[in-house]
Amino acid sequence: MTGASWLDEVRAVVDAELDRRLPPDDAEPTPLYQALRYAVLAPGKRFRPALVLAAARWLDLDADGMLPAALAVELIHTYSLIHDDLPAMDNDDLRRGRPTLHRALSEDVAILAGDALQPMAFDWLMECDAEPERRVEALRVLARAAGPAGLVGGQVRDLHPSRDGGGVLAEDVMTLHREKTGALITAAVVLPAVLSGNAEAAARLTRYGQAVGLAFQITDDILDVAGHQLVMGKATGRDARQGKTTFVSLHGIEGAQAIARQELAVALSQVHGSSADALHALVAFVVERDH
Repeated sequence: MTGASWLDEVRAVVDAELDRRLPPDDAEPTPLYQALRYAVLAPGKRFRPALVLAAARWLDLDADGMLPAALAVELIHTYSLIHDDLPAMDNDDLRRGRPTLHRALSEDVAILAGDALQPMAFDWLMECDAEPERRVEALRVLARAAGPAGLVGGQVRDLHPSRDGGGVLAEDVMTLHREKTGALITAAVVLPAVLSGNAEAAARLTRYGQAVGLAFQITDDILDVAGHQLVMGKATGRDARQGKTTFVSLHGIEGAQAIARQELAVALSQVHGSSADALHALVAFVVERDH
């Protein structure tokens, strides 16, 4: 199994289920559902849902029972992309190879679509096949990953970096990445363990997710410098234009690649056995991907 083949397998299931669950774009209020379908069904890697289902595979859990968790994580991720692209945030024109939602429709609808995806995610998560108290704990895990100690906090750090003597500290860049990108990736891979009540697996998957999340963002930093817009599906070179401090600006491309490889070695060390094949394949995908 390769990371790409696992992503293809997951994408087919996730895309079909998202299409089935989302109201048609002529449902009322029409602008909202047009926006939701435009953003959610846009072609994406579905990397975070793939992590959910890979962890479920490792734990020998029923994939259908964990699918609502995979969908919930994708909804949170999509909301974050919509809001990150807004003029008040990163002010981007291209996402997943298409105009960003606020460009395709309108800024007000884009904001509200992102707002709608958050409660939808928590609603869908509660459908997982697990004991009620475990579903509540999973809800808490996802909420914390999406909140001020996770995704939102990381976005604030990105927009308003702290500086020391005119420069951004390397440890602050690490914290930013662990929150903005890593927290949701970690939650994705941990949710099946939480829903199954497996504390030992949750600890291992937490370390796996933290390492993969950091390596994923480091690769994004590298691709922002070395990638091509047509492949990436979004503008490249943005970090340099905005004067952002990244792992590449701090360590150079080769140094950043070395850190990513170190993190992925840590991830691989956390999960073992034949049923870990999908988790291992996704580790390889992180460093091999071109978008």
